[in-house]
Amino acid sequence: MNTYATVVLAAGKGTRMRSALPKVLHQLAGAPLLAHVLKAIEALPLSFPSLDTHLFSHRPVVVLGYGAAQIEAAFAERCLYALQHEQLGTGHALLAAQSVVEVLDPVPQTVLVCYGDMPLITSETLARVLVEHLTQHAAITFLTAYTQQPSDFGRVVRDVSGRVREIVEVRRATEEQKRINEINSGVYCFDREWLWPTLQALPRNFAGEYYLTDLIATASAQGRVITTVQGTVDETIGVNDRVQLATAEQVLRRRVLERHMYGGVTIVDPATTYIDDDVRIDRDTVILPGTMISGKTTIGAACRLGPGTAIEQSVLGNRCIVRNSMLEEAILEDDVSVGPFSHCRPGTHLAQGVRMGNFAEVKNSYVGAQTDMHHFSYLGDATVGEHVNVGAGTITCNYDGVRKNHTTIGAHAFIGSDTLLVAPVTVGEHAHTGAGTVVRHDVAPGALVVGAPARFLRMIESPEHVSAEDGK
Repeated sequence: MNTYATVVLAAGKGTRMRSALPKVLHQLAGAPLLAHVLKAIEALPLSFPSLDTHLFSHRPVVVLGYGAAQIEAAFAERCLYALQHEQLGTGHALLAAQSVVEVLDPVPQTVLVCYGDMPLITSETLARVLVEHLTQHAAITFLTAYTQQPSDFGRVVRDVSGRVREIVEVRRATEEQKRINEINSGVYCFDREWLWPTLQALPRNFAGEYYLTDLIATASAQGRVITTVQGTVDETIGVNDRVQLATAEQVLRRRVLERHMYGGVTIVDPATTYIDDDVRIDRDTVILPGTMISGKTTIGAACRLGPGTAIEQSVLGNRCIVRNSMLEEAILEDDVSVGPFSHCRPGTHLAQGVRMGNFAEVKNSYVGAQTDMHHFSYLGDATVGEHVNVGAGTITCNYDGVRKNHTTIGAHAFIGSDTLLVAPVTVGEHAHTGAGTVVRHDVAPGALVVGAPARFLRMIESPEHVSAEDGK
């Protein structure tokens, strides 16, 4: 069995971010930078067709430094942790993980290393590096990319036969070396037995630190096998400041949009559509311009969302329509229509076929199937039955200045326009309220009440019969 451990270097403060927040906790497409790296690591397949042996991996080991407590609290048991007490370079950071790696059971043969600020790395690329390393029995395998704008990346120096000789950092590269367009990405595989003693013997470099890149020259001088895997420039993007964060955001969001479009979702204007990485959308849904979908939102098939819509941490069924509205931690069952210009706040649950008109708001309420909630209405802390008419301007007066109180509206009730329901209060099934009624006491099933305050007028003989003044 081939066993590997993954070490993620995440000890840096991220000074150029100019933030009290540790760099790897900055958000990208709805998740911290480090979460994207961990997601790629966790998605590594457990076996590879090109290998004859099974691959076994442990939980990733994350090397922490600045903000260690915050990072560990954010990811908890998802990772193992090592602490770099003093930041003396990437080689020193990896050495801090030795004590954690060496007590893993089984002890890994290979150590896969990447950085916590490289959110665009993919599991497929990590797998390619790992497979190349194992099949070539290399001491070191690392990921490179070619670019016409190498910028401040380390240059990969090869001899005339193409063998890797060293990685040269820009600060000490010659003018000729600066013209090299093959760059180091910061993803490595190491043979564990070779790695630790070599790291311990590594001298400080010109900056007074210990760099992983210096291991390449050491391995080359020893005649060790060094192999490389070519990746894309996008995957090499490390986030060191807010400008690079925005660049990575653009790349990742484009990937997310393309994934959904290839999966059968129509996105009318990708340039104005923002979808977080954890969002799931079924096919034949259409997303119109100016729409933002965030968190662990799930959206069914054949929905129509937007324009100008924000959906956060919500669940939508099939064939829902949400126009120019906002949903927060809401549940919409199949065939629900919301908006335009309406707001579903946390705790909203709209059952199948609910129609919520414009400038309406629901909070912490269940609304039963096929209920109509018309414009300028507010339902807060309420339970509404099925086939209810909630007339325009209806308000549940749920807050008495001290506590939130509950309103219950029975099935097939008809709530006339501008009704005020002063909670706690119950309106029975098939009951009616006249336009402008102020309801302070429970209304019996089938009763018609009118006035301010509400008074009993008569029983409703036919649930379908409604006086003209109680219209929608």
